[in-house]
Amino acid sequence: MKFLFFGIATLLLLIMLKGGSDAGISGDEYFHYDQSISVYNYLASLGKDTSALNTPNTHLKYYGQSFDNLTTILIKWFNIDDVFLFRHLSCSIAGWLAIMVSALFAIWLAGWESGMLVLILFALSPTFLGHTQNNLKDIPFALSYITATYFILRFFFNDKTRILNALILTLSIAFSISIRSGGLILICYLFLFFIVFNSFKYFQNGRIDLKVLRTKFLHSLFVSVGALILSLILWPYAQKDPINNILKSYKVMAGFPTTIMQLFEGKMEWSDLMPWYYLPKYMAITIPLLVFAGIAAFIILSKKFFNKENFLKYSFVIFTVLFPIVFVIYEKSNLYGSWRHFLFVYPSIVLVSAVGLYHLFRYLKYSILTGVVFLFLFGLALHPLKFMILNHPYYYMYYNQTVGGLTGAYGNYETDYYYNTVRKASEWLKIYLKDNKEVGSIKIASNFSANWYFRDQPNVKSYYCQYDNRSQKDWDYMIVANSYIPESLLKNKMWPPSNAIHVIYAESIPVCAILKRITKLDLQGYDSLINGHTENSCRFFANALKLNAQDEGIFYNFATVLLKEGKIDSAKVVLQSALKINPGYEAALMYLGNIAVTQNIQNEAIRYYETLIGYNRKYFEAYVALSKLLPETEIAKARSLLKDCLTLNPGFKPAIIALADTYRKSDPKIARKYDELANTYK
Repeated sequence: MKFLFFGIATLLLLIMLKGGSDAGISGDEYFHYDQSISVYNYLASLGKDTSALNTPNTHLKYYGQSFDNLTTILIKWFNIDDVFLFRHLSCSIAGWLAIMVSALFAIWLAGWESGMLVLILFALSPTFLGHTQNNLKDIPFALSYITATYFILRFFFNDKTRILNALILTLSIAFSISIRSGGLILICYLFLFFIVFNSFKYFQNGRIDLKVLRTKFLHSLFVSVGALILSLILWPYAQKDPINNILKSYKVMAGFPTTIMQLFEGKMEWSDLMPWYYLPKYMAITIPLLVFAGIAAFIILSKKFFNKENFLKYSFVIFTVLFPIVFVIYEKSNLYGSWRHFLFVYPSIVLVSAVGLYHLFRYLKYSILTGVVFLFLFGLALHPLKFMILNHPYYYMYYNQTVGGLTGAYGNYETDYYYNTVRKASEWLKIYLKDNKEVGSIKIASNFSANWYFRDQPNVKSYYCQYDNRSQKDWDYMIVANSYIPESLLKNKMWPPSNAIHVIYAESIPVCAILKRITKLDLQGYDSLINGHTENSCRFFANALKLNAQDEGIFYNFATVLLKEGKIDSAKVVLQSALKINPGYEAALMYLGNIAVTQNIQNEAIRYYETLIGYNRKYFEAYVALSKLLPETEIAKARSLLKDCLTLNPGFKPAIIALADTYRKSDPKIARKYDELANTYK
């Protein structure tokens, strides 16, 4: 059994290293790598280089990101050239270690068979394996979390504190805090379990050994203090003021200021405005059903294998899964990128599932029913296995059968939210350029940086460009990963556009496209517009639309020119054409609303503004514009609308002034208060 266990573990490591070597650069990697360079410079200069402490846009000083920092230190020491390959292989090893700790944990709880099942369940977990390829923040944190959970139990279930257990526990908590300040929760777990464990022993035995109690408390204290001290080693911000800055980091992370729009349940929504069930639903639709089957077996059969000792162990494991999830739901935390920020609970989920399956087969005792159950579970295993085989290395895009797999999720949930496909697209484009002998200056735009992939081609200039701004930028080719693409384009099969020369698919749906520019008339039209040459601009846009009528941005800019020339009705027709492509195109909706206001067509203006707010609850100008159109009989509705706006953005001065205006006749004192508040903002 042991030989088979380590054989599977070794094979899994090789598979994971292969995945890491094939993975693209993730959406966060450039930022975290740049920050790790700053941290390295800080340490190498003995604190003189303080760039690691100046991160107003990324907020990365609040992350310890010690695993990123450690990999960069090794990169610098050993002069490693392929930086991102090394990072990805390091991440794969961290992920494998998390799996191994989970398996050893299962062996400690229920024997070698359950440990084997842990390996198998992880091998069939596409989302987790996908993130082990390049997520150097969440995967190492998962390693630290499951290790600390395991060794907290070992720490207390040995009457005498073993130095090795205490040391590993200290290091795992330190590692966790040094990656993300949320690791502080592990210290809370340590003392919570100290109280629960000793209370349990007291009620069980009717007495408690005060000497052992005092010793364990002191050892817990030493572990906690030691972990806090060790967590500072690679974290410059925390070194400056360990207690206050670690706590401040936790507060910043708990209410992370960066919010983004994500596709969820067929609608783009801001990450801080997602419904409460965003996290549990994403977990429910992306974790393999085989894992849920094991959890169901665990719950159903728990009475048969729970005893006084392991009840406490399993309860603690389950608590470490449920508490963080319940906490962020209660706090209405800012969540995005599926459930990648909660990958740290997954090892414990797999552990529970494996133990459940182990006891299920023990309960069946090799009866005829055993074969039926095995075939059922094998059928569940085929779905994630087939997905990974056919869609390597895009494991993290997996969706289970509850939503019809990735094909069913398309247009309703995120696909390549981590931009992994940009690597394969870049590699394909490099070959294409070579085969077509394009050796002159080439401009490549991308909705996620492709600079690293073209670093060895001096004739290629690569830069970032949002997909909806593509007509306003100068490029010859564009790489577009399926992220931030309006859901209407996906559902109506209007993406990729017709000028796509290559499309990357996963489970038959497009996840990345390479576009070849048909014309630069749209760019010439935009440049003419900016420079005030409206006549030329109008001609350029009209001709551009004859060649490319799939870009709503061209229609919008054309409408702007037409309005400058006083052709209001023509501008409206052009803007409405933009909405036929993308009904949620915010700029066009706002423009049409404003035009309707100038034409005194209030019902039409109200409809456009309301539609716009429905698509983007943070389009604050629309709230103000809409409130001004409501009659005095609906003054309460106007105030409610403006207060909703200010709830989302308390410092939005136009909304404060508009709210003051609603009180000028009825209550001048309240109006003055809002005026005074407005004056405090620029």
